[in-house]
Amino acid sequence: MNKLPALTGRQLIDALSTAGFGVIRTKGSHYFLRHPDGRTTVIPV
Repeated sequence: MNKLPALTGRQLIDALSTAGFGVIRTKGSHYFLRHPDGRTTVIPV
């Protein structure tokens, strides 16, 4: 099985934004993203 490519936090936020997630808030170096269907995730940058 191949390894996944390493992504920076910024690249991951950009990818999730194209998938429909939006940044709802930040706290320190963590970005909180939410999808319109209710899914939420936190990305350390």
